Amino acid sequence: GDKEDISIDGIGAALATKLDAIQEAMFTKAKEARDSHVVKVTDWKDFVPNLEQNNLVLTPWCGGEFQEWEEKVKEQSREESLQARGEDAEDEKTATSVAAKTLCIPFDQPELPAGTKCIISGLEAKCWCLWGRSY
Repeated sequence: GDKEDISIDGIGAALATKLDAIQEAMFTKAKEARDSHVVKVTDWKDFVPNLEQNNLVLTPWCGGEFQEWEEKVKEQSREESLQARGEDAEDEKTATSVAAKTLCIPFDQPELPAGTKCIISGLEAKCWCLWGRSY
């Protein structure tokens, strides 16, 4: 980083300003990295390939009250990911899973055209949902 001479009299304020600038730069870099890996998917065939590319996947969703469909996404994404990797099962020593999981229903929702179907159930979608994996 850059070196600066700061008088001892103003070191507290200067340090606070510098730390704020560092935090802002780190946050901006992390947000840009995350945003570059968010992919909007409306067809199941594109879901797992995007997970395999370490993306977060934003999909139309029928809603959190349909727990069975969330489980179906987990099961089907696990099976398809293992198949794509040429593996029969997940490594028992690994703490994380290749299965997708819901991360959140974003507050800022993209437009959801009327008649849009849920990615897995085919029911009418109520919102967009963000999916990913634990790493």
